[in-house]
Amino acid sequence: MRSMTRLLAAVKSEPFLTAGNPTGLTGLLTHPAPRSQLLYLYSSTLAKLAKLPEHSVYRQSTEAITKQRFDAVNSVQPPGYEEWAQRAQKNVDNHPEVFGKGRDVRKVYVPARLVSEVDEQDMEWDGKGVGQLKSMEGSRTDEEKAKRAQVMEKYVTTQADPVPWENEPPLEATQVAEIENKIGAGLIEEVIEVAEGENKLVDTILEARSDRWEELEEKAPQGQWEYFTRDQHTPGTQEPPKAKN
Repeated sequence: MRSMTRLLAAVKSEPFLTAGNPTGLTGLLTHPAPRSQLLYLYSSTLAKLAKLPEHSVYRQSTEAITKQRFDAVNSVQPPGYEEWAQRAQKNVDNHPEVFGKGRDVRKVYVPARLVSEVDEQDMEWDGKGVGQLKSMEGSRTDEEKAKRAQVMEKYVTTQADPVPWENEPPLEATQVAEIENKIGAGLIEEVIEVAEGENKLVDTILEARSDRWEELEEKAPQGQWEYFTRDQHTPGTQEPPKAKN
């Protein structure tokens, strides 16, 4: 059942949902670019699943549902998508070292660049949060200032986008509802959370795969597992006592 807030948003005159608005579910806000985010997550998950053995039941079942949901999302294109694709294709062609040579932009899945304010308390300086250093009053030494400058320069460098990327056009509210109905797993923001969790789960399984399906380094002694087979330690039922004459 779709959230009442989302239903009300769909009947308003505005064709697009406003990013950051409440969805009607506590703690879940309207995602700014759900289509590109889901395509990126699904393509990443499928690439990771390909590293698992084909006989893995987890791979088979997860691949099936991931491909089904990928197709459902990919089948809905926002207005202005073709014009955006032409501009994005030039960007892909100009940066083969990032996207690969000869890649079709329709098969290049990039998560939306989300703009967020940086809290200086989250930044680290000499192993400590900046907020922890506010108790240091007065001027700092030249060594401290130099170290601080190095940290700031490194932070700015790592935050800079190596390749400029234009987000694809947003989906209309009716298109979001269409994808939600096709997948049938709640709001599209809930679908994104599930996709993120599945993507992380594949990483965990890949890390532990040596314990799951690779051969043991030391073979188990012969008969080690016989204890757990049926009827190995329970002989047939006793014969009933003979009747006395």
